Amino acid sequence: QVQLVESGGGLVQPGGSLRLSCAASGFTFSWYGMSWYRRAPGQERELVASINNAGGSTNYADSVKGRFTISRDNAKNTVYLQMNNLKPDDTAVYYCSAFTVYGNLYWGQGIQVTVSS
Repeated sequence: QVQLVESGGGLVQPGGSLRLSCAASGFTFSWYGMSWYRRAPGQERELVASINNAGGSTNYADSVKGRFTISRDNAKNTVYLQMNNLKPDDTAVYYCSAFTVYGNLYWGQGIQVTVSS
């Protein structure tokens, strides 16, 4: 059974930091690129960051560049999203996904991140 399980979300004040984790199982993790998406209230789903299967190439949405960092540990079958200098507009449900050249194949259940004073 393929599973992607996010953790590390919660409530944080503006300017604070959170580190999201996504633990993968049921497939060969190192064969897949990984992405983080988010859906904010009243907004469409947005691609936040992505990383290739080996971890040597990353991409970020303009809204998070310089603040967020995606990384992965293939030995632990886990992808991370370090979020610094958080803003209220970062409030959203965050999802991890696994992708190949055929598109996004697997999705996590999503985890809430709320940035508020």
